[in-house]
Amino acid sequence: MPHHYSTLLDIPKSLSLTTVICLDAFGTLFGVRGSVGHIYSEIASKYGVNCAPDLLNQYFYTAFKNSTPCIFPGVPTSDIPTREYQWWREINRQTFTAVGAWEQFDDFDLFFQDLYRYFTTPAAWEIYSDVIPALTEWQRSGVQLAVISNFDSRLHTVLKVLELDRYFSTVTISTEVSAAKPQAEIFTAALNKYQCQPQFAWHIGDSLEDDYLGAGNAGLTAIWLNRS
Repeated sequence: MPHHYSTLLDIPKSLSLTTVICLDAFGTLFGVRGSVGHIYSEIASKYGVNCAPDLLNQYFYTAFKNSTPCIFPGVPTSDIPTREYQWWREINRQTFTAVGAWEQFDDFDLFFQDLYRYFTTPAAWEIYSDVIPALTEWQRSGVQLAVISNFDSRLHTVLKVLELDRYFSTVTISTEVSAAKPQAEIFTAALNKYQCQPQFAWHIGDSLEDDYLGAGNAGLTAIWLNRS
């Protein structure tokens, strides 16, 4: 049975006696305010397209899970934001096509620009109640805090607008290192920033496969944050 806890505050203080504590972002530090489907439905309605939030939510996660990883090996760093945008646009196209609404848009690209931008604002996100107390305690103890995430480069903005960036000395994102959790390479890339060996680091995340198994296979001490 894996090390698993329902909140960050449940993790024994003794577990923080390490060099670096790495944390996942989405699902660990913050979640969507409401649901993806409700946000999609609300913004689509501004463009005259009405869809059931629950259906949008269902088909979004189907499209997301069936997509290839959001990594672009060999692509110049300057081109990554454009590739990320195109990657998310395709998932959205599939989502609205699945609910029979894609052809209802007069200008899907204009809608998607609005939607994509919305997810860089604090209105889209909700910080879990245990996050600030836990990060504050770990930071005061002198442990280095890092983010390892399969998010896209918008994460830098999201952490800033949520005022979480102050807690983390580094942020490692899959698109920036051409590797996504559960691949060991993303964990290695993060720890190289500290010249830290895996056995001296922890990783905490909400995904059993990506975070717990991925970090464990990379040699880190892994903790599964099972919020459900």
